Amino acid sequence: MIIGVPKEIKTLEGRVAITPGGVITLTGAGHRVLVEKGAGLGSGFEDADFASAGAVIVQDKKALFDEAEMILKVKEPLPEEYGLFHEGQMLFTYLHLAADRDLTVALMKAGIIGIAYETVEVNGQLPLLTPMSEIAGRMATQIGAHFLEKPQGGRGVLLGGVPGVPPAEVIVIGGGIVGKNAARVALGMGAAVCILDINPDRLREIDDLWAGRVMTLASNTLNIAAAVARADLLVGAVLIPGAKAPKLVTEEMVRTMKPGSVIVDVAIDQGGCVETIDRVTTHRDPVYVKHGVVHYSVANMPGAVPRTSTFALTNATLPYVVRLASLGPAAVRDHPALAKGVNVWRGKLTYEAVAVAHGLEHTPLGEAAASGF
Repeated sequence: MIIGVPKEIKTLEGRVAITPGGVITLTGAGHRVLVEKGAGLGSGFEDADFASAGAVIVQDKKALFDEAEMILKVKEPLPEEYGLFHEGQMLFTYLHLAADRDLTVALMKAGIIGIAYETVEVNGQLPLLTPMSEIAGRMATQIGAHFLEKPQGGRGVLLGGVPGVPPAEVIVIGGGIVGKNAARVALGMGAAVCILDINPDRLREIDDLWAGRVMTLASNTLNIAAAVARADLLVGAVLIPGAKAPKLVTEEMVRTMKPGSVIVDVAIDQGGCVETIDRVTTHRDPVYVKHGVVHYSVANMPGAVPRTSTFALTNATLPYVVRLASLGPAAVRDHPALAKGVNVWRGKLTYEAVAVAHGLEHTPLGEAAASGF
């Protein structure tokens, strides 16, 4: 198979979808790998590193898309890339379609097979989302601590406090991978931490994990409102796989927050779980202030630490890439995890939560692929 790895064009996105080691694995299996010139520079990989691993360095993005049978990316395509796809081509990347109707429609019109990292599922787990969730969760606390500083627009609170002065209160909504990693760093910095989640078993797990050092609360409107009001740093860590994030924190709740407090909404990839998050920001201009509260809503947080993120991501994705390269679209037929990753199939929308989010027709994968894989 011919695999194309374009350079990411999202603002200050330094990740790349493959490492030179991954190229060696694929070329050793007989596949041809095309890497756009400069694609790996943000992660510390020179073109020469990819070339020596067996990749062909391509100067022109359109030429890469024209030749490749599978496009391997990190982030969802942007509008300037929509017209580059051709019918029947496979795309393997983070898609987050529930938050982007235009992209959903564009991929359907292109007639491609779109497989999303974030909906590949194994025994209820999301193995290709997990590494980036770990990084984003840890970064959320680190970023929140930075923007709580007065020169950054925050209320001038040190996350861990000092003897005689109380620490900041960190409220985390969602006790999954993002939430637990945000809590881990907040605890390490000495903050007072509270996690809210709707799953009692998860709250028990968190209580056991940190031996009661993290306060746990059942997630409901009353508890969220009370917790938000006392937060110095609020981390949105809500996830419904493949679906648009619910707005659990209302604008009225945000109005009750202390001036200079900070919100980091990690759920922004799926539309955000905070009602006042009304725009996606970038690493170049990451925050805005609303109701006196600093809002951070960057949709590619791990892109700020691209070397760590590229290795973490490609460690997880490479086995799936190898399978897709070896079997083509038929790889999803006998691989339930990859089948759940399929969001669009040759013009049909196959992921139900995305269809619901946009009011579009849903076609089960088996029906969409009835004419053959």
